[in-house]
Amino acid sequence: MSSEQHKKRALIIGSSGGMGAGLVTALLADKSIDSIHTVSRFDNAVTDLRLRHHTINSVNDSEVTNLTEELQRVGSFSLIVCCIGTLHGGETDTSFSPEKRLENLNPESMLRYFQVNTIAPMNWLKQIVHLAPKHQNCTAVFITARVGSIEDNQLGGWYGYRASKAALNMLIKTAQIELSRRSPNTILVSYHPGTVDTDLSKPFQKNVAKGKLFSIEFAVKQLLQTLPSLTQDGAPHYVDWQGKPIPW
Repeated sequence: MSSEQHKKRALIIGSSGGMGAGLVTALLADKSIDSIHTVSRFDNAVTDLRLRHHTINSVNDSEVTNLTEELQRVGSFSLIVCCIGTLHGGETDTSFSPEKRLENLNPESMLRYFQVNTIAPMNWLKQIVHLAPKHQNCTAVFITARVGSIEDNQLGGWYGYRASKAALNMLIKTAQIELSRRSPNTILVSYHPGTVDTDLSKPFQKNVAKGKLFSIEFAVKQLLQTLPSLTQDGAPHYVDWQGKPIPW
């Protein structure tokens, strides 16, 4: 086996967000990682000889396809993590926020949830077969949420966010069936990191139970510690930050 086949490469998609940036920091500290490629809509201020950044909009399928072709010339990836997601419009768009009542549902917000939480990750999911190594393990992680579980939905509300994450979960579960034939060493993971102290959770942090608001560093540590325990058996995996299964 050539040294090229032994190379460990990571691809972090959505690297400008809290979890994405935290993952990049952690992986740069891991000297066993040969190279890290990052993807986001914004430029990356981090400079490192092992790091290369790509600025694209992952909602645009053509941009993802073109970048995939470029990445294929680099080599295959043993770790792929997609951190793309949205929950609210922040201070600049107060009209876009999780729905509390049926009357709050509207097509514009629903479309936005699905564009970011489902379609953008889907554009990368469809490229996994081209990015994963043929004869080595690849773990592809998609940051989702516990509220994407249909069976676990006890509280209601948050219609668009729940639906878009549930749709992503279905894409992941379905893709694993095809990958078991086309890329049998690839493991797909739908991962719930808990409530992390990022801009995404900020408007809702006052409702988080004591001890359940996690720092980015802790969330990244838990993710990286959980991944080695997830094997091909039972894939795809839908797990939380403790490595515990979540019902689909």
